[in-house]
Amino acid sequence: MHNVFACRSGIRVHRVADVLLVVGLAGTVLVGCARFHQRPLSATKAAADFEARSLADAGLKTFLETNHVTGEWPRRLWDFNALSLAAFYFHPDLDVARAQLVSARAAGITAGARPNPTVSLAPTYDTTTAPPWILGLSFDVPLETMGKRGYRIAQAAHKSDAARFNLATTAWHVRSRLRKSLLGLYAGGESETLFKNQEAIQAESVRLLEAQLQAGAISPFEVTQSRVALNQTRFALHDAEKQAAVARVQLAEALGVPLAALNGVELTFDEFKQSPDAVPDAIARRQALLNRADIRAGLAEYAASQSALQLEIARQYPNIHLNPGYQLDQTDNKWTLGLTVELPVLNQKQGPIAEAEARRAEVAARFTALQARVLSEIEQAVAGYRASVKKAAAAQALNHELAEQLRRAQGMLEAGEISRIELAQRELELTIASLAQQAALVNAQESLGALEDAMQSPAALPAVNEQSPRAP
Repeated sequence: MHNVFACRSGIRVHRVADVLLVVGLAGTVLVGCARFHQRPLSATKAAADFEARSLADAGLKTFLETNHVTGEWPRRLWDFNALSLAAFYFHPDLDVARAQLVSARAAGITAGARPNPTVSLAPTYDTTTAPPWILGLSFDVPLETMGKRGYRIAQAAHKSDAARFNLATTAWHVRSRLRKSLLGLYAGGESETLFKNQEAIQAESVRLLEAQLQAGAISPFEVTQSRVALNQTRFALHDAEKQAAVARVQLAEALGVPLAALNGVELTFDEFKQSPDAVPDAIARRQALLNRADIRAGLAEYAASQSALQLEIARQYPNIHLNPGYQLDQTDNKWTLGLTVELPVLNQKQGPIAEAEARRAEVAARFTALQARVLSEIEQAVAGYRASVKKAAAAQALNHELAEQLRRAQGMLEAGEISRIELAQRELELTIASLAQQAALVNAQESLGALEDAMQSPAALPAVNEQSPRAP
């Protein structure tokens, strides 16, 4: 009897070892789990890294070459296209949008994951019959029904598409702010030059009038008026200098670099010196209305809300749980096969379904409102652009006429038909007309920028990397 018990005990020991082996194998799965890696964030280091940014960055050179912008390095001249790529390389808003895209794609991995089975070990001690230990091992294998996993994957894919379009929208906003700041810097610089020229002409006029006053040829009132006009021009010159300084700071912010990074950098403004193009036709405007990045993001968000509603409807149907088990009871092998199903008696998921339907309706309403706003923006931008182009053309014609009058006046001065003060008046009129023409041209460029913003479709938009070009 002792030998029989010993044999049975040996069998039991071996089976216990088999059970422990299964548990051990399950534990080895945990070895492949992801581990936490410390990545400290320091405000001091982040500020130092930002201050160290430069347009001579070697990584920026590689990024420019990847986008077919080559030439001497460091670059001596920076045009709008090269600056746009620099903004796409440096600007932190794009880093945020890229991180959101990565997060949305990671959510797709979560959505596609299948629920893991579970294992339970439940040893029992029997004080009545030897051997006292009864080993129990059970599994829970969940089985999703009604295509829930597919709906989750579809929802995550649509959200990833929306995040990708949001990245494109962010890139457009970065480009738009860069263009506005560069145009502001150009306008300030041109106005500063014209006001300096006007100041020199008016200062010469005041000198000539003061000489005439001393000769008793004019009254002090005329000299006073000329001095007031000179002071007003000087105030306008200070405003233009301030505009240029502020625009330079805004340009650095639009690029995502410190102001010091612009020191020694020469900018070209050929983008703004050309005559604006014709207004795009109705077909182009309609295509922009249908293909703007935020419009397409709205459609992707609506598709995600559709999948979310399908998922909630599918959740009305319970999942199935298979519960196979094994028990070593007093050297007897016992196998069980269980089946667990939730009974949807008290709750048929009406609340989550109603919430999903409401969210879908909300997303649809937001999309309709966005499309209506975009249509209004495009039409307003087209009307403003047409008016500003006409104004710029009229200002240019007036400037040419006054330039011709000044040329004739210079000939009359040489012939002794007019005085130097009368010639200065013609020069002043031309300078004022040049300021008006410059303001009209800048206004036309602003209107062109508003039209591009409304359509989000310039002639050439540099590529936007979904992965950060500054990633290690």
